[in-house]
Amino acid sequence: VAGAVILRPGTDYPDLDDSKKLTEKRRMALREVIMKEALAYGIGIVTAEEIDEINILNASFLAMHRALDQLQTRPEFLLIDGNRFNKYHDLKHVCVVGGDAKYQPIAAASILAKTTRDLVMEEYDAKYPMYHWKKNKGYPTPEHKQAIADYGTTPLHRMTFNMAIQLKLDFN
Repeated sequence: VAGAVILRPGTDYPDLDDSKKLTEKRRMALREVIMKEALAYGIGIVTAEEIDEINILNASFLAMHRALDQLQTRPEFLLIDGNRFNKYHDLKHVCVVGGDAKYQPIAAASILAKTTRDLVMEEYDAKYPMYHWKKNKGYPTPEHKQAIADYGTTPLHRMTFNMAIQLKLDFN
């Protein structure tokens, strides 16, 4: 999941910060503010199948492009969180490592991405409660790995993520 946000010029949101530094409750509250007050925003999602087909890095770029495709306002310039990006149309961009702690639009995009991912994980948890996605948010916790060993994978699992788990399952 990736987010893209254009904040209104001249506005300052002192509570915006790196989404990893905020509580889940605070992120959800800021999500509402961002979606209500931003000049434009977009959220891009890729599937586990797409990640397996094109790899996680290219899937990240695809999610970013999908988020940008949703913007109702064309940005003049792109601030990208991270160290790499595939050019988007003719827009100039700069990559900023740790950008979500330095620039409010990146922080806002990060919050939208993380909260969307969390909401998706809650939907997945309702369908497949044995994997505890509501709790682990898709991270390969020992509990989640055990659930894969006990129940196998679902169509929502990435098959290329952890080959050690797959090999272990294949040999048991």
